[in-house]
Order: sequence, then structure tokens, then C-alpha cells
Amino acid sequence: MAGFSLRARREGRGTPVLNTWGANSDYGTLRSVLLGPIENYKWLQTSSLSKKSIRRGVQFDPKVAQAQHAEMVDAYRSADVEVHFHKPDPHLPYQVYARDSSVMTPMGAIITHMAQPWRRGENFRAIETYHDLGIPIYDYVTAGTFEGGDFNVIEPGAVLIGWEGPEGRSSEEGARQIAGWMEAEGWEVMLMDIDPYYVHIDLMVVMLAPKLAAVCLECTDPKIVDWLKSKRIEIIEVPFQETMALGCNVVALGEDRVLLPAASKTLKEKLKALGFTIYDPELDMITQGGGGVHCMCQSLIRDPG
Repeated sequence: MAGFSLRARREGRGTPVLNTWGANSDYGTLRSVLLGPIENYKWLQTSSLSKKSIRRGVQFDPKVAQAQHAEMVDAYRSADVEVHFHKPDPHLPYQVYARDSSVMTPMGAIITHMAQPWRRGENFRAIETYHDLGIPIYDYVTAGTFEGGDFNVIEPGAVLIGWEGPEGRSSEEGARQIAGWMEAEGWEVMLMDIDPYYVHIDLMVVMLAPKLAAVCLECTDPKIVDWLKSKRIEIIEVPFQETMALGCNVVALGEDRVLLPAASKTLKEKLKALGFTIYDPELDMITQGGGGVHCMCQSLIRDPG
């Protein structure tokens, strides 16, 4: 099964698998999610976020990180989401950020190509996970580097893809390779370079529900904002300081429910005013290492958007 979808794509017959596994949006009701293990997590100078924490002498406490991770897992389960995990590998300290080593599409998973040496092995563990779960692999990034945080499905048939160039985590070559695959499947692609300081595109733009997005207008390229508005997507603005604390990096659970970090105060209040149900675990011991709740998850099954 894992090889079927790849062969189908190369023959021009990519087959949606939404009746079993897959996602065609980032807001359809989340049924099954893939998370990374917390056991081997430690902060490394992997992004502007973690570099600041280390530079300022913030002390990492693995027991606190593990407790916060467990609280996040409980939040998913209380929202009736089935939770799967990558097998822990002691050589992969950033394996907790499960979004980066793969991308989920309606046709199966794409295995990415990590930029930093201490993360490259995550790709192989991701292949193992999808094989064990019986999820088809659509293809593998072979042109440059690409990480899953730069693959942002806006709505069925439309995806925002970011890249940061040689100083960042996703290269233009890797981004264009994935863009070409999605366009061949009939999807609209918005391809945009971003400043490496912002790490990935999902730090500043995340879908919350159909036609509703959280966006940091202070750091998002106006072309992206105009593109979203052209699709009649309503924007909830997230302040820059909260965005840099991963306050815009949140997970839509579907049915007007959102998982976000406790530090995302502005977005939480705005969503509550709209009638959303909020799950808000404390995650600062994890997020200060460079990634938020969206970075830590990969959708395996979502109801079709």
C-alpha cells in the first residue's frame, strides 16, 4: 500500500485516499493525529526562537516539558482525536516536531528533506511510521530541502507553500518540487519566500475554520494577505509579540474547536467571542525551543473540507 500512491502519481493517476487516511484541509474535523515523542527533546540552536532562549540563559527542564506534552496529548484525546506517535530515537532531539518530517495530502504522505544535520534522521522514522500505519507515501522530496511547516493547506484545492532560501530550512528547489506535484493534481499553489527569522510559513498563517484564518499582519507578506482575501477568507489578526511566542501556530480541531498554547491570549479571546471551544495547555517549556502546537502535529485523518 505504501508504494501504490507513488506509482500512481508517476503515472499521472494520483488517487485520493480520504476514505481511509489523508486530509484535504487543515480545518476539517480532526480524527487522527501524528505526534512526536518528547523523551529526547532538548533545546538546540535550531531557529531564531530557540537561539533567543539559549542566549538569554533560559533553563530547559525536561520534566516540565514532558508534563506539558502529556497535557497536550490529553487535550487531543478529550477532543476525541486518535493519537499516534513516532517511535522515540535518542539521536533525534527535535523529533517532537512531527509536522516537519512529512506532509499529509489527500493522496497520501509526502516525506520531506530536513535541512539541519541533527534532524535529517527524522525522515527515516517518518517512513517507518507511515509504513506501520499502512498509510500510502505519495513521494519524497529530493530537490533541495523542505520542511512540513512550510506546507499550509488553506482550503481544499489551494495550498500556501513557503521557502526561506540557503539560510533557512526550506529551499526554493524543494518548495518548487512539491508545488509541481500539487499543481499536477489540479491544486492552486501560492508560492512565497519568507524571512528565515520566521522559520516556517505556519508561524504567521494558520487556518482556524472554513474561510477563517489567524494571521500576523505585521510579518506576513501583503501578497499572501491579498491572496487570502481574494478567497473571501476572514482574517483574525494576531499581534507580533504573541506570534513570535508561537501564538499564531495553532491547530484547528474542526467543529469550531481550536488547540492553542496558553500564551496565545489575544487569539483565544477573539475565538471565544466567536463561540469557539478552546483547548489551551501550557507549553512554554516546549515552544521556547522553537515550535508550537501546529509544529508538533501532523494530521493523519480529517473529514473532507
